[in-house]
Amino acid sequence: MSDFDEMYRPNEDHDAIRAATRDICEGKVAQFAAEADEKAEFPQASFDALKAADLHAPHIPEQYGGFGADALATVIIIEEIARVCASSSLIPAVNKLGTVPLILAASDEIKQKYFPQVAEGKMFSYCLSEAEAGSDAASMKTRAVRDGDDYVLNGQKVWISNAGVSEFYTVFAVTDPEKRSKGISCFVVEKSDEGVSFDAPEKKLGIKGSPTRTVRFENVRIPASRMVGEEGTGFITAMRTLDHTRVTIAAQALGIAQGALDYAMGYIKERKQFGQAIADFQGIQWMVAEMGMKIEAARQLTYAAAARSERGDADLTYYGAAAKCMASDVAMEVTTNAVQLLGGYGYTRDYPVERMMRDAKITQIYEGTNQVQRIVMAKQLLKGLPENR
Repeated sequence: MSDFDEMYRPNEDHDAIRAATRDICEGKVAQFAAEADEKAEFPQASFDALKAADLHAPHIPEQYGGFGADALATVIIIEEIARVCASSSLIPAVNKLGTVPLILAASDEIKQKYFPQVAEGKMFSYCLSEAEAGSDAASMKTRAVRDGDDYVLNGQKVWISNAGVSEFYTVFAVTDPEKRSKGISCFVVEKSDEGVSFDAPEKKLGIKGSPTRTVRFENVRIPASRMVGEEGTGFITAMRTLDHTRVTIAAQALGIAQGALDYAMGYIKERKQFGQAIADFQGIQWMVAEMGMKIEAARQLTYAAAARSERGDADLTYYGAAAKCMASDVAMEVTTNAVQLLGGYGYTRDYPVERMMRDAKITQIYEGTNQVQRIVMAKQLLKGLPENR
């Protein structure tokens, strides 16, 4: 067996993590999913359950007091949480998104300061997008101006997941406007820093239990020691981060799809029409077969991407984009079909599949739209992928 096979295939530890996560999710998370969606409130009870089990930020290394989950274990955890509650799955997913820049580029001092706090339960968010700089992130306007031993930040970031709940924020800002992407730097900003404020939560189609807000910075003074990496390297760090964390969005989409299929299969076995369970009708069986087939294809691609994330392979950019794109497209198709399988009941909030359909949509949009993912994949293919597949 090759090293790749050992990394790619879940081992006994991964299986145990899946089983334990599923038990916690079914016992302590699933029951709050509908309420979090209905009230558009952060699922604190779910967070508390995940935190108690070290599942709120499982990727934090053991040396900082974390669980130390590898990339595949983290994917499995997010997948299992999303199977019952997509909003709750953004707790470990966003914590990873916010801290990967530190893992990739931060000083030991920054890691020692923040990682133990995340392991203990404080959350991290990622601040890249702006109103006029979405897919074109290099066009950001948020500025960070050097002033002695400090930097002073001014600007705003939009669509920030878990904003207001998180204590810490990885913020990308322009330090040299003449250099475009090479003039962007990365900083850690704390919620308590003077001048940091949050708009009201966005009113969204799905993932309503994960607050999405605009974060504003008005003359926010932070020490230069909170810069992540060297000045001017922020954009590279941001893009490298997304290579890794698109895999976690693929995991989220995968979990949503699996949850919808599981529920729909239970329903069609019980629902009777024309004197028999609708699961006995060939047309229904074909739909279920198609759903299951596509979910498993997405799962295999996602796990392959997770293995590359763990190793830092040169073709991670391609595989991360491919996994995110495929899994989210599959999630949208599977959840829509799950609603169809439940008929009129599927269209009501009394059943979870309509929530899953709404939640699935965002996975095609955030961390790079699927149109952008296809551009990324095409560029990687055209220049030639490394020969390590």
